[in-house]
Amino acid sequence: MVRIGEMAPDISLPGVNGEHRKLSDLRGNVVLLDFWASWCGPCRRENPNVVRVYDQYNPKGFTVFSVSLDGLDSRTRQRYPEDQLENQMRSQKQRWVNAIKKDNLKWDSHVSDLKKWESQAAATYGVTSIPRTFLVDREGKIAAINPRRNLEEAVKTLL
Repeated sequence: MVRIGEMAPDISLPGVNGEHRKLSDLRGNVVLLDFWASWCGPCRRENPNVVRVYDQYNPKGFTVFSVSLDGLDSRTRQRYPEDQLENQMRSQKQRWVNAIKKDNLKWDSHVSDLKKWESQAAATYGVTSIPRTFLVDREGKIAAINPRRNLEEAVKTLL
């Protein structure tokens, strides 16, 4: 479980193009660590607000690191014959990529291990429901947990 004032545990996961992206690579910026999924209605409804804050404060050093909980957990994977599993995983990844495009999530840091609730990043951060966000300051410390209602104010304070 993470706490305000502690260093944000690093996350290193594959991005949309397969290359690993690390949360720690964004140090020096104020970062909204956003756990979400394409199938999560509340997440998708919150995305326009995140995009608005990103557009306004990105030039001043604010960015977003999005961790998607799309994919298939191990129990669901077992339901598919081996010859269908690859297609199912490709379909899950495509839903994630399509949601990024549809919601205009323009930042580069989109990651997922495509393991749904079995994501190691979600476990590290104690994420049991989404949307779940953490605001990380320029030094890499947790500055706020779930600052959705006052995201813009929290970002302004840290910039």
